[in-house]
Amino acid sequence: MSVNTTDLAKLYPLDSLRPENLEQLAREAASEEFGKGAVLFTAGETDEQTIFVLAGRIRGDYPDGKIKETDAATLQGRYALGDMQPRRFTATVTSISATIVRLDRRYMEKIICWDQLSRAENFKHYDPAPEANRWVFRLLQSRVMHKLPTAGIERMFQRFEQVDVRAGEVIVREGEEADYFYVIKDGAASVSKSLETGDSVVAYLVRGDSFGEDALLANTVRNATVTMIKDGKLMRLAKRGFDEVMKPPAVDWLTPGKASIMARQGAVVLDVRMPEEFQQRAIKGAINTPLYTFRETVAEFDRGKKYVIYCNTGERSAAAAFIMSKMGFDAYALQGGISGMIKQIDRKPEAQAKVD
Repeated sequence: MSVNTTDLAKLYPLDSLRPENLEQLAREAASEEFGKGAVLFTAGETDEQTIFVLAGRIRGDYPDGKIKETDAATLQGRYALGDMQPRRFTATVTSISATIVRLDRRYMEKIICWDQLSRAENFKHYDPAPEANRWVFRLLQSRVMHKLPTAGIERMFQRFEQVDVRAGEVIVREGEEADYFYVIKDGAASVSKSLETGDSVVAYLVRGDSFGEDALLANTVRNATVTMIKDGKLMRLAKRGFDEVMKPPAVDWLTPGKASIMARQGAVVLDVRMPEEFQQRAIKGAINTPLYTFRETVAEFDRGKKYVIYCNTGERSAAAAFIMSKMGFDAYALQGGISGMIKQIDRKPEAQAKVD
């Protein structure tokens, strides 16, 4: 069920949010009704949701026998229900029925952070005009921001620089060195790539979309050309700022030991190096999917599987893992590249195009 902003405005700490930020959370929230005896979560569980009780009573049973009662009609009922992770108690509905609202914990924290940052007198990126901050909401929802901690969001906005752009202006060009990470604040752009048949548009970008992170993550040249198709404004973050603020949490890394365990448990191992590198030396059972064709081929993979991605050093695999994560895959990059994992798994003769 949809959630009314007046209901969210009664909850802490959401009651202090600007109306537009509260409305954004209401769009993303989910309301559910449960009958007596329904279990909302159990002790020891870990999830990504913050739960508020809008109506009804909930009993919390701790493993040590302690009991905690939460009634939506009381002051205590305005706070999130047992929001610590893992869950410390089992939550059971004790009233005839109960209505709860669920919010993505990471996104809620990011919206709260934005609300607080934008109130500072020296903050220069807030626009009071109606709908002017929609780009922020879309950006904070993106996979780029998913793993970025709240402190990183503050540093990102502090380092953002706004630039005006015109229709027809080329922002990044395929083959050039990477210097900035970009977010479209206003306007639209096209993404094109050089193919054997000539340049071809492969995507369009609108307000709140980001681009330029792939090359910065992989420390390589741009893999596409981005051209403005409407006048607008861009927010950009220089390479140094990107490396310091966004690069560390952007990718989930695995040690060679954990990667080999995951592979034995059924994870798909992807080699994103060039075919020539793969033929010379590769991890047993790996699938070769070069980074330069990665965006075109990744959609064919099974989203129900986990992926371990490697290259020689970790640079290209970081970019590939980031791309997959943005698309909703469960992907991990191998720390240190191929050499570390070779020692952890079975070997195959080089003559068979595997590990020597």
